Amino acid sequence: MGQEPDPPTGPLTQPSVLDLPPALRQMQNTCPVSRFRTMVGDEAWMVTRFDEAKRLFTDSRLTRSHPEPAKAPKVTNSALVDGSDWAYEDYQSELDKEAAMRVLLSKSFSAKRMAALKPWIEGLTDDLLAAMAEHGPPVDLIESLAAPLPTLVIFELLGVPQAERERFLKWSVQGADPADARCSRAAMENLFAGMEELLEHKRVEPAQDVLSDLAAACTSGALTMSEASTMASGLLFAGNGTTVDVIQWGALHLLANPDQREALRRDPSLLESAVEEILRRRMTGGDTLAHYAGADIEIGDVTIRTGDAVVINFVGANHDPRVFPQPDRFDITRTPNPHLAFGHGRHLCVGRSLARGELRAVFGKLFERFPTLRLAIPVNQMRSNDNPIVGGLRELPVAW
Repeated sequence: MGQEPDPPTGPLTQPSVLDLPPALRQMQNTCPVSRFRTMVGDEAWMVTRFDEAKRLFTDSRLTRSHPEPAKAPKVTNSALVDGSDWAYEDYQSELDKEAAMRVLLSKSFSAKRMAALKPWIEGLTDDLLAAMAEHGPPVDLIESLAAPLPTLVIFELLGVPQAERERFLKWSVQGADPADARCSRAAMENLFAGMEELLEHKRVEPAQDVLSDLAAACTSGALTMSEASTMASGLLFAGNGTTVDVIQWGALHLLANPDQREALRRDPSLLESAVEEILRRRMTGGDTLAHYAGADIEIGDVTIRTGDAVVINFVGANHDPRVFPQPDRFDITRTPNPHLAFGHGRHLCVGRSLARGELRAVFGKLFERFPTLRLAIPVNQMRSNDNPIVGGLRELPVAW
């Protein structure tokens, strides 16, 4: 009997930035739950189809922490996303904590607060587009728009003072380092400590912001200071890095598909469905977050053993032809579009309304302000970011 081939190694490589990795497509075609080797060198399972991903998002046997941390397989060395050395919590404990977190953040991310933020986010977008116009072509759309907008928004929403933002952003970026565990851990320790200082300040001088809400929860005993600083640090990265990534991919998809760009420019009513398709067609960020099996899980022809690491690859799930006809086609009229860009079930992103609001502001204005916007280099010359946690592109040069 022949020896089994070595499993593919993450992060899975793409022939072009707008193509799925061939290894991902092969895994999806042959087995919805497949072995792969992480960038750290450990073995784990990757889920690449929609139905199985959706099922495992709600499986009570999967947790973010490992029963025996010292034996936990690692996906990356980033202290930001790696749960291999977190204090173990069973499913019910995780569920209770997440439910409490959602109650605490329901005011901070309520539809009412997001609606109130809309004019301000649109004003920020206008300012950034005006600065682009003043600079003149070519510009890097990441540096000019995709990066600064979410960063400004999440800092303002959290209530991080202007003087603190540069170092908090640096710590957040360093914490996402997938290779240097020492640097990543030191950065996250600095970020947690910095957040605790801000929370103590907000206890004394509260404002209308998320840190003040979390500080009040500490005062009432609903959260410990450590829990609040960890939550705030996670919100900073999720509200910044993830949305930066999606704006890049949305702009590239629209610029690489001029028929879709023109359809959106001619018919602004397509903006809502365009945003959902942009979210579905995000091309990076799906293979770095581990969950751990707290018991054996039978799924299809595979048995995931207790303690195994499982990566639910939402990029693969969102390109599953069993659910999305012509999944590699970017179609802003696609309906229905039940993508998993924000997770599912108890893992549904609490900041999804904020992210959608930012995307609507960007793509409702970008081509209105720059109707002749075009790529300054061919798509085949573009390269994905070397950091699979951050995702996105190295640069996105545009002209008009």
